[in-house]
Amino acid sequence: MDVDLEGIIQCIKQGDESGVQTQLEEFNKEYAQCFFFDSEERDKRKQRKLEEFRKNKIRDYADSDSEEYEQEDPGVILRQNLALVLVRYIKTEVSCPLLRVSLRTLRILSRDKKVLGPLVTDSALLMLAKVAGLTTSDASDDPGDTDSDFYDNILASLAEAKVLPCGTEEDEGDIEANDQNEDSFNEDTKSDISNMEGSRYNMLESGRKDRRVSKMEGGGEEEGEESGEEAQRKEAMKVLCNVVYNSTWAQERFSALRLICGLTERLSSAVSFSSPSSVHFYELRLMFLMTALRRELSTQLQKEGGVSIFTATLESCLQVQWKEQYECVLDPAAPPISLEASQRIIELLKILFNITYSAHRQEPSEDDAALYRHLVAILRLCLMKECLLSDDTDELQGHTVNLLSALPLQCLDVMLMVPLEPDSQQCQGVNMDCVHNLLMFMEKRLEQGDKLKEKLTPVLNLLTECCRAHRETRQYIRKHILPPLRDASQRPEEGSTVKSRLIRLMTNLDTDLKHFAADLIFVLCKENVGRFVKYTGYGNAAGPAGHQGDSDSDTEEYRQVKDRINLVTGRVEEEQPDPMEGMTEEEKEEEAKTLFMLFNKLSRENLIQPMGVDSEGKLVPMSGMRDVSLAEERKSGSENEGEAEEGEKN
Repeated sequence: MDVDLEGIIQCIKQGDESGVQTQLEEFNKEYAQCFFFDSEERDKRKQRKLEEFRKNKIRDYADSDSEEYEQEDPGVILRQNLALVLVRYIKTEVSCPLLRVSLRTLRILSRDKKVLGPLVTDSALLMLAKVAGLTTSDASDDPGDTDSDFYDNILASLAEAKVLPCGTEEDEGDIEANDQNEDSFNEDTKSDISNMEGSRYNMLESGRKDRRVSKMEGGGEEEGEESGEEAQRKEAMKVLCNVVYNSTWAQERFSALRLICGLTERLSSAVSFSSPSSVHFYELRLMFLMTALRRELSTQLQKEGGVSIFTATLESCLQVQWKEQYECVLDPAAPPISLEASQRIIELLKILFNITYSAHRQEPSEDDAALYRHLVAILRLCLMKECLLSDDTDELQGHTVNLLSALPLQCLDVMLMVPLEPDSQQCQGVNMDCVHNLLMFMEKRLEQGDKLKEKLTPVLNLLTECCRAHRETRQYIRKHILPPLRDASQRPEEGSTVKSRLIRLMTNLDTDLKHFAADLIFVLCKENVGRFVKYTGYGNAAGPAGHQGDSDSDTEEYRQVKDRINLVTGRVEEEQPDPMEGMTEEEKEEEAKTLFMLFNKLSRENLIQPMGVDSEGKLVPMSGMRDVSLAEERKSGSENEGEAEEGEKN
C-alpha cells in the first residue's frame, strides 16, 4: 500500500483532521512492523550480476550501491515528503489524538535512513524534544513559504516525480530493494528480521519489549491505559531514539542544542516518583544511546555528577533499603524484580558503564571513592536478586559484571563487607555470597558456549582482579575451581568441570579469551609457574609458563605418581614398550647415524639451525658440521653399496 500523500495534504488544507487521522492510521497499521528495505533481494541481485560478470568477463554493473541507485525509489521520495509534511503539520498545534497518530507515523518513517532528512533539522529536533518534555522552547519555524505555499510546493514535487523515468523493465525489480544500511533498526522493537517475499519491505518479529507487554496486558495495546500526554511523550521519545541511533548529524545537533540537559533533568526528577511512567524506559534508552555514541557527553556527565544521579535512579528502581552505610537489606522472601523494573535497571547499568568505563584506570578522590562504594553496594544487590524471567536475570548480572569491571578495584571490597548469615557462603569468616554468585554466573556462561569472548571476558577479568586483591576471595574461588589434585589419570582439559573448561579456553583461537582464562588460573595458583603447570599440563601452560616450580601444595596421591606424569599432557601416560629393546649395539649405532643424517638434511634445507656454545658462552651456529656430515654420508653410502654387491655375488 502506498500512502496517499496528496489526499493527506488536501485534508490538511481543508482542515479535515478526521480524514488525515484515518489515512495515517491505515499507513501505521500496514507498516507497523516493517522496514523499508529488502536486504535479501539486494544480495540476490548483486550475486546475479557477479555471476554474469564472471561468465562474460565484462564489468557492466555498478561498483557500489550508490551508483546503482542514482534514480531514487519513488517510494523513498514519497516517504521523505510525508515526513516533511508531518513535521510541518505537528507544529500547527494539532489535536491530541491526531498528534499521537502523526508521531507514530514519524516513528515508522524514522527507521528508514533515507527518510531522515526532514527529521534531523534543528526545528524538527526541537519540536520532538518539546513534545517529549525535554525542553519548553518553541521550535522556531524555518523562514520561508506560508503553509499554503509549502503544501503546494510538495504537491508540485510529487507531480514532477511521477513523470521521471523509473528505469527499464529489467530493472523494475531492483527498485524494490532500498539502499538502506542493514544495521539500522527500530529501537522500540529491537527485533529480528524475517524476509517477506514479494513485498517492498521486511517484516519484524516482536522484540523483547513487545513480548513482555503482551504477557502483562494479554496482547492488548500498550498505550491503551495511558493518558494522552504520556502517550504523546512516549511516541516522541521513540522517534528521537530512532533518529539519534540512525543519524550522526542528529547526535551532533542533539548535543549542540543541549537537549541532553533537559533529558538529565527529566531523569533526575523521576527519582522522586514512586511509580515511574512508561516513558521512563525510553528516556533511559535515549540517554544510553547518547552516552554510547557521543563519548564527550559521557565525560561531561561524569564531571557534572551523572554517576550520583543515575545511582540514585538505580536505587529507586530497586527500592533499596539500607541496613548499614554500605549494606543493603536483602529479603529472601521478596518478590523477583518485575519485567518493567528489570528493563529500566538494565538501561541504567549500561548508562553508568558508559560514564564510568575509564574510572578503573584512575585514582579516585575521597568523595568519588565513597560514591563508587555506595554504587557497588547496590550492584551487590543486583547480583543477589532475581528477575521474573531467567533470561533477564542473566542479562542483569551480565551488565552488573561489566559495570563492576569498570569501577576502581579498591572500591569493590564493599561486596565482602556483609555480616555472615547462617546459610552464607564464607571463607575464613568473610561473606562470600556475592563471589559465589559470580562463580555461578561464570559457570552458566561457560555452559552456554556461544559468544564466549563477549560473555566471558568481563567476568573472568573481574574474578582475576578480585583474586589478586583479596586473599579470601582467591582461596574461596581456588577451592571451587582448582581443588586439590588427587586423580592424575586424565588430561587436565578433559571433562566437564569448571577447571577443564577453563583449561580448554587456554588454547582457544581468540587471544584475549585464552589470556583471561590462563590469567585466572595463574592467579589461583598464586602466580607460581610450577603449580600452574601441575594443574594445567605443560602443553596448555606453554604460553604463560614461568621459571620456577613449587610443590608445597602437592598431595600424597600426586607425589606417588609425580615421576610418571607427562609434563606435556599433564597426566600419567600408559607405559610404552622400549623401542630399542632387542637391538644389538651395531643396530643402535646405525639408528643413531640415520637420525643424525636426517637432522643434517633438515639443517641443509634450512628447516632447523644447529647451534653450539662458543668460548664466550654464547649460542652460535655450528660451523663445519655440514662438511663432516657429508663425508660421513658418502662413506656410509659407499659401505652400503659394497655390502649390496657382496650380497648379489653370494
